[in-house]
Amino acid sequence: MTAVHRGLVSCLTQRTVVRANGYGLSIRRLLLAVAAVASLGGLMDVAAVTPASAQSFTYNPLPPRAKPPKVANDNQMLVQATEVDYDYNNSRVSAVGNVQLFYNGTSVEADKVIYDQKTKRLHAEGNVRMTDADGKITYAEILDLSDDYRDGFVDSLRVDTADQTRMAASRADRSSGNYTVFENGVYTACAPCKDDPKKPPLWQVKGARIIHDQQEKMLYFETAQLEFFGVPIAYMPYFSTPDPTVKRKTGFLMPGFTSNTPFGYGVEVPFYWAIAPDMDMTFSPRITSRQGVLFQAEYRQRLMDGAYQIRVYGIDQLDPGALAGQPGDRQFRGAVDTKGQFALNDKWVWGWDGVVMSDYYFFSDYRLSQYRDPLGSFLYLPTDALSQLYLTGVGNRSFFDARTMYWLSYSGNQSQVPIVYPVIDYSNVLNYPVFGGEFSYKTNFTNLSRDTAVFDPITTLANTASLCTTTSADPLARTPSQCLLRGVPGTYTRLTAEAQWRKSYTDPFGEIWTPFASLRADAINASISNQPGVSNYLPVGDTQAFRLMPTVGLEYRYPFINVQPWGSTTIEPIAQVIIRPNEPYAGKFPNEDAQSMVFDTSNLFSVDKFSGYDRVEGGGRANVGVQSTTQFDKGGAVKVLFGQSYQLFGLNSYTVQDTINTGLDSGLDKPRSDYVASASYSPNSTYTFSVRSRMDEQTWNVQRFEAEGRANFNRWSVSMMYGNYAEQPELGYLTRREGILTSGSIKVAANWVVTGSARWDLEANKINQYVLGAGYVDDCFVLGVNYVTSYSYSAGTAPPVLNHAFMFQIGLRTLATSTGSSSSAGYQ
Repeated sequence: MTAVHRGLVSCLTQRTVVRANGYGLSIRRLLLAVAAVASLGGLMDVAAVTPASAQSFTYNPLPPRAKPPKVANDNQMLVQATEVDYDYNNSRVSAVGNVQLFYNGTSVEADKVIYDQKTKRLHAEGNVRMTDADGKITYAEILDLSDDYRDGFVDSLRVDTADQTRMAASRADRSSGNYTVFENGVYTACAPCKDDPKKPPLWQVKGARIIHDQQEKMLYFETAQLEFFGVPIAYMPYFSTPDPTVKRKTGFLMPGFTSNTPFGYGVEVPFYWAIAPDMDMTFSPRITSRQGVLFQAEYRQRLMDGAYQIRVYGIDQLDPGALAGQPGDRQFRGAVDTKGQFALNDKWVWGWDGVVMSDYYFFSDYRLSQYRDPLGSFLYLPTDALSQLYLTGVGNRSFFDARTMYWLSYSGNQSQVPIVYPVIDYSNVLNYPVFGGEFSYKTNFTNLSRDTAVFDPITTLANTASLCTTTSADPLARTPSQCLLRGVPGTYTRLTAEAQWRKSYTDPFGEIWTPFASLRADAINASISNQPGVSNYLPVGDTQAFRLMPTVGLEYRYPFINVQPWGSTTIEPIAQVIIRPNEPYAGKFPNEDAQSMVFDTSNLFSVDKFSGYDRVEGGGRANVGVQSTTQFDKGGAVKVLFGQSYQLFGLNSYTVQDTINTGLDSGLDKPRSDYVASASYSPNSTYTFSVRSRMDEQTWNVQRFEAEGRANFNRWSVSMMYGNYAEQPELGYLTRREGILTSGSIKVAANWVVTGSARWDLEANKINQYVLGAGYVDDCFVLGVNYVTSYSYSAGTAPPVLNHAFMFQIGLRTLATSTGSSSSAGYQ
């Protein structure tokens, strides 16, 4: 280049738009080379960009604009540099000094960029920084690539990706347009320390060589070591993992370890198979020291309108005798578990859950993951596995749900578990007024069957003599004074429909009057098996009945408001009068869905205080109380409610003895109910205190008392609940129950949390469940440790079993998560 030409270039603006002219071939090569720079990120799987043929070459001496223009893929590249040199003799083009290249969404910055037409190489050096359209940033000291970006090398490489993963190497060599080899490479998903960026990250993987196969999207580590805070803790001669761009990849997952008495020690080595974008499988054989290999497989598929999954399990036990006398004392054990849900449209979904097992202790004995304790531990809490098929629809003011259900009993008494086919619920609130008020209606249809009656003892004599078992020598001993009939044998069908109307008026004095009315009808068909003792509770054989319950009532409220400089207080007397006939067929039909009865302030003003449809409250009743709410201007509120219920006339439904004595010992089983009260205080968003109580109507003795306090701070939280419950002999609770339940967590450091909870039975003076745990969580690492104990109870006279479980979990973001657990049980 002549001196005159060089001087002319020096006088040009630092921003130059390049469009090929006489140097079309060189500029085309330069464009290819810039694309090669972008593709070096191919080590992180960035697609190559190849420019079209160059057509012209001009300079633009205009001053720079605030932002570089958005250049489409129309053969244009924006170059900014202190100086651009053209060496015709050596066929080189050089950009020197604060070089910036912009092309197709990718920018390259360096101290110097040279393109050699003879060798067809692009060479960038000095503070090289390349940013692609996805936000990935590549740093280097020297970058050298061929113009077709298939071969090249980079010295002192560091890559930061958009998903916060990082890789560094002393040198990276790219070959065949697909393979990138990192010498002395380091990989991590942890952010550098803000105070000291040179400090080693929480974890990193170093490898003598890290090979990135861009086509397979795999990273292969040779002579690798895993370091925590720069300290090596594990050495691996070889391992591989999908690169961070991969969300699903066929291959082995991290193993898990577990132990339990029935199978000894076990190691689980999962293999994941990405069959297609919409389906996959996981094979998880568990090799156990005592029983052999437990085969597990899970298939999942996502469709346009939903998804489903199927799990299968099977094991040919080597030592069935280890479970002698238990359901697992057999050679082959297995199960099939499936679930799915699909959307019909934006309002309707249908789905299923299903499980079939060789024996009801299979999941418990092998601590299978989907039936672990909700705390996340491997502690197994026996419950019933539910199989169901359902259809659900939700409208703006309506709801529909239909499902058929089958429970697999873990107690072994499968004949005592009902089959529900089906239960259907529908409710709707009209969006227009009827006689000026709100009109709503709801329906419920239930059909279920059970093979064998379910009796429960409620007296010491029954507990001792096992008078409630179906093998009792004297079936007449099974009477409502000795036992409860919790499940009725035979078939039970009920159709319920109820319409409700209510409207509120406020008179000139501020009094609020709310008249309401409802009409409920039940059609019942019961076919009860004549099993021993059942006739002492209900008529056996076929029985049909129609039950009608009309109701009218009036609710009155008169709020008094007192405003003070510190806040306001509202005192509101409430009275409710309900008129209706006696409950038809009270206690004469099965009670399957209304077995729970707790009377407190939450249902003081409920028109029907039964929890389900099988019982309906009858007779005239008045509910009265007073409510006070104080709101403080500086924050905080106090709410108090006190009241009582009165049976005005007719039959008191809560005095009727049915199959499970619902309502007896509830505080409602007398003309004047027990007093109920509650109070809550929230001084701010940090603290919450509440008490709930029921006191005897004559003696004021506490029949039920609960006190709860919660505190939530930035670094710690704690809660405690105290409960004291009087005996309820008609329901089988022969002694007073008293206990404390506590839980808490504290953030001991920026990322460390310690949690714990305990349940203390004050009557037995022992802690019958406690949980201790600690965990560490940040943007790249998870560590969790839990220790859990609890008692589980079996039917009959078997003593409670104390279960112990320990679980350890570690997770490295983008690499793997591994778990280990140990559990045991012993009688207490």
